[in-house]
Amino acid sequence: MVHVHGASGIQPRLDLARIVLYAVLLACAVVFLMPVYVMVVNSFKPLDEIRSGNLMSLPVDWTIAPWLSAWSTAQIGVQPTGLRPFFINSFLLVIPAVVLSTLIGALNGYILTQFKFRGANLMFAAMLFSVFIPFQIVLIPMAKTLGFLGLAGTVKGLIFVNTVYGIGFTTLFFRNYYAAFPAELIRSARMDGAGFFGVMLRILLPNSTPIIVVTVIWQFTNIWNEFLFGASFSDFSSYPLTVALNNLVNSSTGVKEYNVHFAGAFIAALPTLIVYMVSGKYFVRGLMAGSVKG
Repeated sequence: MVHVHGASGIQPRLDLARIVLYAVLLACAVVFLMPVYVMVVNSFKPLDEIRSGNLMSLPVDWTIAPWLSAWSTAQIGVQPTGLRPFFINSFLLVIPAVVLSTLIGALNGYILTQFKFRGANLMFAAMLFSVFIPFQIVLIPMAKTLGFLGLAGTVKGLIFVNTVYGIGFTTLFFRNYYAAFPAELIRSARMDGAGFFGVMLRILLPNSTPIIVVTVIWQFTNIWNEFLFGASFSDFSSYPLTVALNNLVNSSTGVKEYNVHFAGAFIAALPTLIVYMVSGKYFVRGLMAGSVKG
């Protein structure tokens, strides 16, 4: 009887704790999702309805005109090009930069963990330090480097900048993952005649799916949302989407079309949102796998 009474006495407290937890999580979800709701709802409203109505209300007259304008006819700087060409620029920037920085990080992690040489720890410490360097510090030296290479104001220059800046992160991810990789597999591959790249391509990379997913999502999100490098090292023809969106929102010509601005902001956020919706669970699994292996 005492055991039953004790169990029944504990159960209400557990239920109350769970209710409080769910209430807090729900409140946090509402806080984080409210801006998304406002942005999406108002992107489907005519401009007059936004000016005269409540931002929280659903549209009375639904319209996709703001989306069409943001995509193809909105004023970006001095030309009514919409966000479409800059959306393409961002993909032309992000895909090569993510692939290059991921491959270089994997190569660095392989070298730093599987080869013992003098200064390896110092080299890793220097790469780790680069993770904490603010963007602003590298602007002047990077501008001079791009000018020297003839890449200033081009998408190729932005690929170079974001690849270099991302190497510190990707090296950290792969080095920690490979540090606990079974050494027996490496030794057996070398005994079977696998060379430097053979070990990497046949043993390490095929078994690195979790950390590759983490690295790709991390780099894609950071590079897609990056603004300072795009504003500093590009011209109108090579603007990434974030810079074009800033120009759209801050345009001083004509009337402020808030519905178009909302639609443009959601268009800019859509790729990263899709990436997290599709592969978010793999990102979490990859982080957990890396933490266990580390």
